[in-house]
Amino acid sequence: MTFGEQNTEKEAHEMLSYAFERGINILDSAEAYPIPMKKETQGRTDLYIGSWMKSLPRDKVILATKVCGYSERPSYIRDNAKVLRVDAANIKESVEKSLKRLNTDYIDLLQIHCMICGKFFILHKVSEVATTAGFLIVAHIDTATFCHLPFLTQCLPGPDRYVALFGEFTYDYSKWRPSVPFAEQLRAFQDLIEEGKVRYIGVSNETSYGVMEFVHAAKVEGLPKIVSIQNSYSLLVRCHFEIDLVEVCHPNNCNIGLLAYSPLAGGALSGKYLDINSEAAKRGRLNLFPGYMERYNRSIAKEATIKYMELAKKHGLTPVQLALGFARDRPFVTSSIIGATSVDQLKEDIDAFVTTERPLPAEVMADIETIFKRYKDPAIL
Repeated sequence: MTFGEQNTEKEAHEMLSYAFERGINILDSAEAYPIPMKKETQGRTDLYIGSWMKSLPRDKVILATKVCGYSERPSYIRDNAKVLRVDAANIKESVEKSLKRLNTDYIDLLQIHCMICGKFFILHKVSEVATTAGFLIVAHIDTATFCHLPFLTQCLPGPDRYVALFGEFTYDYSKWRPSVPFAEQLRAFQDLIEEGKVRYIGVSNETSYGVMEFVHAAKVEGLPKIVSIQNSYSLLVRCHFEIDLVEVCHPNNCNIGLLAYSPLAGGALSGKYLDINSEAAKRGRLNLFPGYMERYNRSIAKEATIKYMELAKKHGLTPVQLALGFARDRPFVTSSIIGATSVDQLKEDIDAFVTTERPLPAEVMADIETIFKRYKDPAIL
């Protein structure tokens, strides 16, 4: 989601080609990209991917994108809507526009997008983080730069109903709101699948309740079943998924694959933010954009990161190798997702994913669990 904001079309194509040549065959975009969401740049990420795709056979790349969920702010994404919803009209318009931008006849995986609102104080532009892999290595364009204004209220759309996200660990009872029925959402997706414009559907930043309601509605109404869930998962963010979503998504239960985003916790698990005076930290988005991903700055996440860095050193691994190897080896992780703004970042992550011993040795995993027992989801605010 940096393509079109932090990265030029040429840079985007260089990264996409480098990734594809090394086995990355899934691209995860969204109609909201690039970030920050602005009317004048909205859709550029898709356009850059679409222009790159012209040189490849369509069936060699799996295209995933996302339809915006509930949001009261970026209504410019639709032709005639004051509030974005996950209903038939919004979904259809989203898909038609995405197909045109991506220069394709169909979307392999259509997902319902996530939601965050907050103020970010702007210093200047930045380049950040890299892309990596899972069983099918996913190239995800995932980082943000917030510029042009002294501060910007940034909103990314999400599930049609309220869910607790981004460091908010418990459900806020008072934030419940009426939402589009699950079956109604699935019927809209079914129409697009029958038209051949969408192959599979998934969710992002979902809860056990949401996943099971989608699965139940599909079973009862004879509608398409969601096949994936894109949630945050890393050494620093485990509990939300491991407490009950692992059981829900198990192959013998609902059989839904996890596309784990931010396995480096926004770059925090690389250790670059531990020395705030280092050049890497100064260029990093967590420092350039106070308030962005604040869950990694306003928590005890740094304490836990130090422990994981010591563990990596003990076992002859880099912090990146440890973090990506951990996410890669989890039995419920179908693929890992990170964003890239340079080929160098992309290379480091792909190399870490490919060269790190698979699976990680038992003694490494035992040490990880020892730290986890002391720091259970330290990024919770």
